Amino acid sequence: MTPDLPVSEATPAPAPSTGVPDTAPPAADPDTDHSARNRLVIGLLLVSTFVVILNETIMGVALPRLMDDLSVTAVAGQWLTTAYMLTMAVVIPVTGFLLQRLHTRPVFLIAMTLFSLGTLICAAAPGFGTLLAGRVVQACGTAVMMPLLMTTVLTLVPPAGRGRVMGNISIVISVAPAIGPTISGVILSVLEWRWMFILVLPIAVGSLLLGAWRMQNVTEPRPAPLDLVSVVLSALGFGGLVYGLSTLGEGGEAAVPAWVPLVVGVVALAVFVRRQTRLQRSDRALLDLRTFRSRLFTMSTVVLAVSMMALFGTLIVLPIYLQTVHGLDPLGTGLLLLPGGLVMGLLAPVVGRIYDRSGPTVLLVPGSVLLSASLWYLASTSADTPVPMVLLAHVVLSTGLALMFTPLFTAGLGSLPTSLYSHGSAMVGTLQQVAGAAGTALFVTVMTLAASGAAASGAGGLDATAAGVRSAFVCGGIVSLLAVAGSFWVRRPALSPAPAPGSAG
Repeated sequence: MTPDLPVSEATPAPAPSTGVPDTAPPAADPDTDHSARNRLVIGLLLVSTFVVILNETIMGVALPRLMDDLSVTAVAGQWLTTAYMLTMAVVIPVTGFLLQRLHTRPVFLIAMTLFSLGTLICAAAPGFGTLLAGRVVQACGTAVMMPLLMTTVLTLVPPAGRGRVMGNISIVISVAPAIGPTISGVILSVLEWRWMFILVLPIAVGSLLLGAWRMQNVTEPRPAPLDLVSVVLSALGFGGLVYGLSTLGEGGEAAVPAWVPLVVGVVALAVFVRRQTRLQRSDRALLDLRTFRSRLFTMSTVVLAVSMMALFGTLIVLPIYLQTVHGLDPLGTGLLLLPGGLVMGLLAPVVGRIYDRSGPTVLLVPGSVLLSASLWYLASTSADTPVPMVLLAHVVLSTGLALMFTPLFTAGLGSLPTSLYSHGSAMVGTLQQVAGAAGTALFVTVMTLAASGAAASGAGGLDATAAGVRSAFVCGGIVSLLAVAGSFWVRRPALSPAPAPGSAG
C-alpha cells in the first residue's frame, strides 16, 4: 500500500482565491529530495488508518454474541457502534486545530496511542461498561487519523499525481468498513468476541512503535487559537445529529426520543455556523467554513455524503435481508459481502491513475449510474431472489463506489488553498460520520415501517421483511439520483494549490 509519489518539476499554478491568506511556509531547497521520506510517512499513515477505520464496522455481526455473553439488550449493545460514531463526530472537528498547532509525528503518536489503549481496554474488558469505554477511547484515536492522512497527502503530493495516492486512501475509507463484518464473522466462527481486539492489538502497537521510530515531521505548525465555545457547540451540533440519527436507526426504544437530540443538534449547529462565520474573519475558527466558497468542494462533499449514505445503509440492511430472509449465518453473510470489498480495493489504485490522466467526470458519471442501478435492483428483491444475484448487485454497487470515492476526495480537497487543507479534511471526516448515521437511520427506519405495514396487511414474516428491505432500497435509489446529477458538475480543479515544501521532488 506504500504510495508511489510522483516527481514535481514544474512550478504549480497559484491557488484560487477563497478570501483567506495561504500560510504555507516558504519554498524549500529544490535540490533536496524528500520523496523517500514522503513515501515512508504516507505509507505508515495509510496502514495505520486502515487498521483504525476497520474497527468502525467490526461490531455489527458480533452483536448477538455480545448480547448473550454480556447479558445486555440489543438497544444497549448497539451503543458499541453508536458511541464509536458519536465520538468520531465530536472529536474530528477539533483535529483541524491539532493539525495546525502540532507537527505530524506527535499527532500520529497521540492518535495511535489512544487507539492502542482503547483496543487493550476492549480486549481485557470484564463487562459491557468497560467495553463501551474502550470503544470510545478507540474512536478518539480513529478520529484524528483520517484528517491527518488527508492533510499530509495534500501537503506532500503535487496536484498532478494526487489521484494515485488518493486511490490508496479510498481503500482505507471504503474497503475497511466494507470488510469489517467479514473479518468479525470469520473470527466469531472459531473464537470468542475478545479476539476481535486481541488480534488487532499487536498490529496497532506495531504501527505505533514503527511510527515512533520512523515517522518524521513533514508539516509546519503555526499558532492557532482554540475557541472553547466552538468546541462545545460542535460537540452538541454534530454529536446531537449523529446520536439522533443513530437512535432512529436502532429500530428500538431509546432512553431519549430521537427528536430531542436532533433538535438540539440542529439548533447548536446553526449557532456553531454563525460563530465560525464571525471567527474566520480573524482566522480563529474551529472549522473554517470558507472551504464551502469553493463550489467544487461543496459539490464534491454533497455527492460524497450521498455515497456514504448508500454505503452504510447497505451495510446495515443487506445483512438483515440475507440472514432473516435467506437464513445465512453471520460468517456466510460476511463472506458474501467480501467480494464487493475486494473489488473496491482492487479498483482504487486504477481509478487513481485514470483520474490523474483524464479527470473526475469519466469516473464519476458511470460510477454514480452503477451505484443507482444496483440500489434500484435491490429494491426489487424478494424472498425468491437468488443469493448469487444479490451478490452480483453488491459487487456492482461496490464498483460504482470505487469509481466515485477517489475523484470526489481528490477534486474536492484539491480545490482548496494550503491554509484550508486541515479544515477541509476535518469537514469531510465529520460529514462522513453524519452521512453514515443518516444512511443507517434512513434505511433502517424505512425498512422497519414498511415491514410493520406489510405484516399488518397479512404478509408472512419473511415476506414482510423482504417488503421492508425493498422499501429501504427504493429510498436509497431515490437519494442516489442526487449523486448521478451531481457527478456531472464535479471537475478537475482548474488551478491547484501549490504543495508545501518537501513534496516529492
